Amino acid sequence: MMSGPPKSGSMSARAYRVILEPDGDTLRCIIPAFPGIFTFGTDREDALRMAADAIALEIEHATECGLPVPEPDADTPMLIERVAVEPAA
Repeated sequence: MMSGPPKSGSMSARAYRVILEPDGDTLRCIIPAFPGIFTFGTDREDALRMAADAIALEIEHATECGLPVPEPDADTPMLIERVAVEPAA
């Protein structure tokens, strides 16, 4: 099991986007490549460590079960916008 983000020089390192969203006293981790992961941290460092651990476990599980592993997506451009919607009366 991996205890943190992969080392940048590692041949098997895979980088994934992680969106940190405040949720009360914690930061929720949204990982677009792994929509089934639900994890959080108490601060930025803890949240990223928890995300890395969860991703590593998902990759390990997929590999053991012969399932596909999502392609790394950290280099994919990302835009985050707000949209206001008026509810129907």
